[in-house]
Amino acid sequence: MSADRPLLGIMLMIGFCILAPMGDAMAKLLGESIPLGQLLLTRFGVQTAVLIPLALLTGRTLLMSRRVLRLTVLRSVLHIIGIGAMFSSLRYLPLADAVAIAFVMPFIMLLLGKYVLDEEVGMRRLLACVVGFIGTLFVIQPSFAAVGAPALLPLVVAVVFALFMLVTRQVAKHADPISLQAVSGIVATIILAAMYFIPGTDTIEQFQLVMPEGSNVWSMLVAIGLLGTFAHLVMTWSLRFAPSATVAPIQYLEIPIATMVGFAVFGDWPNSLAMLGICITMTAGLYILMRERNLAKLVPPAA
Repeated sequence: MSADRPLLGIMLMIGFCILAPMGDAMAKLLGESIPLGQLLLTRFGVQTAVLIPLALLTGRTLLMSRRVLRLTVLRSVLHIIGIGAMFSSLRYLPLADAVAIAFVMPFIMLLLGKYVLDEEVGMRRLLACVVGFIGTLFVIQPSFAAVGAPALLPLVVAVVFALFMLVTRQVAKHADPISLQAVSGIVATIILAAMYFIPGTDTIEQFQLVMPEGSNVWSMLVAIGLLGTFAHLVMTWSLRFAPSATVAPIQYLEIPIATMVGFAVFGDWPNSLAMLGICITMTAGLYILMRERNLAKLVPPAA
């Protein structure tokens, strides 16, 4: 798909920014009554149930080379850990705070690119990373004072998803997005289901199985899986219609949308210090994206 429909790409990314906080809000609502393991198993089980038929009906193959399959398994493990940490953080933090803290991920990816992949990163972008981290600390501080260590869980989300994105870059070159998500769903579902057969797991509170009470709870469990699945798909599709430099800044709309969803559903609103931190983090992140785009324009095309 050629990148010649930027408006459609932007609209799809806005769709992601709406779907993702809605899924997180439902996970927060269910977090008090449904154990974490069951939430994750449902999330990836629904992904598998939706995408396997879609992949087969559209003629896509689920077969992968050994190398790509190994990377997909690693990617699935990181996905489980990242979503698990996010769902756990929502038990303690306002939705907007958790999402804003997790947006330190672009800064971590930039640092991983410099110190792990030996990519060229200039001083201005490094300084923007420092500013972004400071903004994140402003968001963490009031939450840490209120709930303690769980306020750091979104940082775990950021680190894990930075690694997740690095692995995805390697896998995406060799796999169709829908097939990749379908296989990832299968792998994650198998891993999570297998954990329930490990002796002693039933004594861990977050890995007990409970019967959801009422049709509303069942509907919300399924909705978490559907929202998570389609959020990632529309993000992937957005990049098929527009370059990443066009749609990446749009992703920062997830923070104000999460703030509005959190206020509408839970009555949560960031305090002044957290709001200042959110603004600083967004500004630093957008600066890095703009800097990346400007530097890309300076690179001469390959002969």
